[in-house]
Amino acid sequence: MHEHAYGPSEIGSVVLDLGGDTGALIVYTGRDLHGREIEISRDGERRVHSAVRERRVRDGSFHSAVYPDLPAGIYTVWWDGDTSVGTVSVHGGGIAELVWPSSGFRPAG
Repeated sequence: MHEHAYGPSEIGSVVLDLGGDTGALIVYTGRDLHGREIEISRDGERRVHSAVRERRVRDGSFHSAVYPDLPAGIYTVWWDGDTSVGTVSVHGGGIAELVWPSSGFRPAG
């Protein structure tokens, strides 16, 4: 697991390239995961990661990892190197969303 100390992203600073066979994924987390990199992968392909950052919006803020410019498909979201949190379907032209499990989630093993 990697962690970084990124500052918040300000209003309008995240650009999503949507359309055709390209979509995006947002994984919502709690602030306790700020800086953690969350990995995702599609159909056994190489994993990619994004850091959890505070996202400031007009009415407040939330924490999330954003994956822009994703080819459509089924993506696995990884808890760690071996354990999946779940899967999510990314569709071209759309934004898929997943809420990171709360403290009630227990990885197998």
